Parts: sequence; C-alpha cells; structure tokens
Amino acid sequence: MISVSGIRGHVGTDLTPELVARYAAALGAWAARATNRRADRQPGRPTVILGRDARTSGPMFARAAAAGLMSVGVDVIDLGVVPTPTVQLAVEHHHAAAGLILTASHNPIEWNALKFVGPDGIFLDSEAGAAVRTLAEKGPPRAGWAELGSIREDADAVKRHLDAILALPMIDQAAIRKRRFTVALDCVRGAGAGAIIPLLERLSCRVHGINLEMDGRFPRPPEPVPENLGELRALVQATRADVGLAVDPDVDRLALVDECGNAIGEDYTLAFAVRAVLDGRLTGGTPPTVVVNLSTSLVVEDAARSRGARFVRAPVGEANVARTIREEGALIGGEGNGGVMLPALHIGRDAPLGVALILHLLAQTGVTLSRLVAESPRYTIVKAKAPRGSDLRVLYGRLRQRFSDATADERDGLRLAWQDRWLHVRPSGTEPIVRLIAEAPTQADAEALVAAGRELLD
Repeated sequence: MISVSGIRGHVGTDLTPELVARYAAALGAWAARATNRRADRQPGRPTVILGRDARTSGPMFARAAAAGLMSVGVDVIDLGVVPTPTVQLAVEHHHAAAGLILTASHNPIEWNALKFVGPDGIFLDSEAGAAVRTLAEKGPPRAGWAELGSIREDADAVKRHLDAILALPMIDQAAIRKRRFTVALDCVRGAGAGAIIPLLERLSCRVHGINLEMDGRFPRPPEPVPENLGELRALVQATRADVGLAVDPDVDRLALVDECGNAIGEDYTLAFAVRAVLDGRLTGGTPPTVVVNLSTSLVVEDAARSRGARFVRAPVGEANVARTIREEGALIGGEGNGGVMLPALHIGRDAPLGVALILHLLAQTGVTLSRLVAESPRYTIVKAKAPRGSDLRVLYGRLRQRFSDATADERDGLRLAWQDRWLHVRPSGTEPIVRLIAEAPTQADAEALVAAGRELLD
C-alpha cells in the first residue's frame, strides 16, 4: 500500500529490506535536493532522522534504511525505538532535512511501514510524496566512496520530548503531582513504555502496567479500541486506578479507560484534551480555532464550540490535519482516533502529550473520568468496512440522492452531515477497502446510516 507520506506492507512479501533501502535512498535524495534549493542552506551534508517502533522486523529494516540513506550521501541520526512524535520533534531539533519512521502504527504484527517526515516535522504532502516515489522508481543517484553519509545515535531524544511537554504553560505539574494519580498502563509491547513510564513518574503517578516490554510481540490486536482493552479494564479495577491509558505501537494515539473499568472511546481523548487547553486559555480576543478531521466525533465539536472556539474540519490523515492547523493558526487539533496535536509543542499526533493534558484536566476539575464523560453529550459511532469497488463516484451520487437534505462534503470521499449525526464514506489509505463511519445520538440511528451506505454500495 502506497499512501501520500509513505508505504506499508506485509513483512517478507510486500515489504523487503531491498525495498526499504530503495525508498530510504529516495527520501534521502529528495531531502538533499530540497536542502540544496534552500536559501538558508547550512554547509555540510543533509541529515535525516531515523526512528522505529518495536516491531520484530524493525532492526532489520532500520539497518536497510540507514544503508539506503547513507548511499545517497546523507548523514543519519538514529534514535532507535522511540515514539513517532519523538522523531518528528527530533527533526525540528536537529534542523534535519527529513525524518524516516519505521512503523505500521496500529496495523497487525505482520505489517511494517515507512513514514516520511519533512523538514518541518510534518508528514510529507502529496507533491513531496510523489517526488520520493518517482526517485524510488527511477533509482536515486548514489554517492561515491568519498561522499557517503555517516551515522550516529541520539540517546536524549525521548528526554527532550518529555521536557518539552512538561515545559508547556498549560500543564500544571504541581496540581498533577499533588493528586498522586494511580494509573493503569497498557503499551501493547510497542515503543510506549520508554516514554510514558518516565513521564508518569515525573508527574508523581503510581503506575501499574501490562505489556510494557518493547519487543513488538503484540499480545492482542494493537489498535487501542475498546474491544481490545479487556485486560487493561481488568487492571484498572484490580488496582483501583484513577485512569487507564492505552497507546498504540508507535505512541501517537491514546485511549482511556475510566476508573470503573469502562473503555470510553478514543474520541474522548481529543475532546478532553481540547477542553484542557481551552479551559486554561485567557478569555477575550480572537476566538481560538480547533481543527479535526472529517471522521472525528461530534463530542469534540461540542467541547470546542461550548468554549467559544471556531471549529474546522480537514480531510482524514495526519498530514492533512497538520497543514490545516498551520494554515488556520489553530490552538489545538487532532484526530478522533486518540491523536492530540498541539502546535505549541509540534504539529503531530502525540500520545505522551495527551497523557499530560488528560491528567491536567483531572487535576484541575477534581472529578473522575467517568464524571467528565457523563457531563459530555453522548453519541454512538459505528464503523464498518466493505470491499473497494472500481468507481466510488457512483456510490457517492446514490448517497447524495438518497440523503438530499444533508450537507455534503466531498474533499475526502463523501461526508453527509446533519445537526446531530453524520455519515462518512471514504476509501482507506492503508487497506484496499471502503470505510463507512456514522455517528448519531443512538446506536440504532448510527447503524441505520451505515446500513444505507452498505446497501447502496452493493
């Protein structure tokens, strides 16, 4: 699967060391060309930051990627096993020409992927991604023996990341430490433990953890959705934790379990992060802007609008949301899959940031997580998949005709919206399927919308 900002596939069949080396070399060549065109170009070879999650194929692919990058005359700074947002921040810190992250995020254990990051710390847009693919297909220009790149490590990247989070003015560290929260943590044996545990310790939390080994041998489906969090729910109840935290393998998504052991859904992560930031903002002046994607829950929109914020939706995909955040000058944004994006830190999904904001909100309000959920408007999201047909435009036309009273948005598939519900039908960027997502005040209403989409798809 080839997307705007990278490629992914099954290890050993679709994705091989040879392919990884070729695409890494293409990214390096693209970065070198882009660097040479910059007016503020610094002397010396361009640098690319390399990081990965804990998948078992990671060491093999990291070596292949480093070789590919060095072969085109690019220096490599290897971070090892770190969260995806740590790599993005390191690109900015080192003023690097690009970043390469080896992670298939929430995909199952047999997958891996390359994600391409630009010099601004944001995933590549469609134009830059196409340029990298063209270089990979044609074969990037290789360096001679005297121009090969070097490689070195950076062992402080995670600490810098946590330092930057705790330095944010909207995080009240003293209030969090005073509460001495008991936290249950599930890192699905991905890259999370190396960052989340030190963060919680610095905030004086008592931590009970499962799946903390960073060996990539996922004990369950790695996506942190409610149906996969049974063990964490039990841990919350057994330890009487104040909150349960679950992250995906590359630590850019955060899901929550309340103190009663209820998995509350990832959209609440962003809704409560938005509330934490907006509640601490000084009143007056221009209303702040919140940016989310087209498939994000209305619970986030309600949290933003109830606090006087301007609300903007962008096409699905972190790169699309990130660029809209930058264009709109947003205060905060993200995606309803538990991805919190705060420009004051960096414009990328960041689970450690989400952890700090959620704990801040709990400390400031003095109420339980279940109480915060109960006080929020309730909606139900239903998600479904279907085989991808040859021409989705026909389906979109049928849906618009069927639901002529809805507001239609065709920037990313088709989103049909009403005041208290919506249906989004779009081709997946990571799988050969069509995704149907609906939200409504009741399960039955959301299921009816999805059923209508399925009916017209057949």
